[in-house]
Amino acid sequence: MQITLSELGDTLKRHGMEAELAGDGSLPIRGVATLEDAVEGEITFLSNPKYEKTLATTRASAVVLKPDVKAPEHLALIRATDPYAAITVAIVTLHGYRQHRPVPFQPDAVSIHPSARIGANASIHPGATIAEDVVIGDDAVLYPACYVGPRCRIGDKLLLYPNVVIYDDAVIGDRVTVHSGTVIGNDGLGYALVDGKWVKIPQIGIVEIGDDVEIGSNCSIDRATLGRTKIGSGSKLSNLIAVGHGTHVGEDCLLVAQVGLAGSVSVGKHVTMAGQAGVVGHIRIGDNATIGAKAGVTNSVPDGETVLGQPAIPIRDMRRRIAYLGRLPELNGKVKRLEKRVAELEAQLNAAVADK
Repeated sequence: MQITLSELGDTLKRHGMEAELAGDGSLPIRGVATLEDAVEGEITFLSNPKYEKTLATTRASAVVLKPDVKAPEHLALIRATDPYAAITVAIVTLHGYRQHRPVPFQPDAVSIHPSARIGANASIHPGATIAEDVVIGDDAVLYPACYVGPRCRIGDKLLLYPNVVIYDDAVIGDRVTVHSGTVIGNDGLGYALVDGKWVKIPQIGIVEIGDDVEIGSNCSIDRATLGRTKIGSGSKLSNLIAVGHGTHVGEDCLLVAQVGLAGSVSVGKHVTMAGQAGVVGHIRIGDNATIGAKAGVTNSVPDGETVLGQPAIPIRDMRRRIAYLGRLPELNGKVKRLEKRVAELEAQLNAAVADK
């Protein structure tokens, strides 16, 4: 697709964004790229100030940036209060989302139980398996080797990439996307120690996933021992994430790669967890909290708090600790000098006492 820069600016305004055009509005824009990779005919953006110097060398035809950022005079600009959000609209406008080609139904190439009910316009690729009493809404796309277990209830516009497995009785909302290799509803780590042996506890709960959830590749979401494991509507999970049995993740949360949640964790709304964060079981993460990268969360986190470290503590305290750690060599030198001076003073005092 190709549009003019002024047309793109009008599109941003229709999305409720403040967008001020500076430069030739008739410039044709056919794509979006990074500051480093963009060429003539493409638009790029600057959101992080540390890349500001790259404005002088970018070959892009236009740049989206904040109103107060200076830019070379030769560049056409769209000034927006949130360049990242604006460029997102530009990407959707110019490139759109991945299209999934329909495949003709091939009865001999798929396994659909006669009791399963599939909505209109389904695109089910060879090798997929849909078990008994499954209900799937309209416009589903299932790629090869996907498995949907017995009695699952799934809404409209389901998208399963290859090799996704959904165990029995899962409840999944509308417009849910699950990427390759993810397993939903597998047994959690439930064992009881009986006479010195680990005895498996049947995991008889389910997984419930809300609307507009996207789950990355190679994630594992355990079914509950009793009750349900929940992922709230609008939440987005990156790759390689483990959600323990009975954990509830609230609406519009963002979990970055390699996050691990133990069982029975309660995560509020609008929570962000950065990469490799780990959370112990049976605690609460409050609404609008932020868990920093590699944090080891061992206690509940209040609403709106940002924590970091192992064990995780409020980020303001962790920053002080990091500052102190950076001064350890200096402080070590001071301690050694003080010890030496104390030894000298003790020697002088002992000599004075001996003279008396």
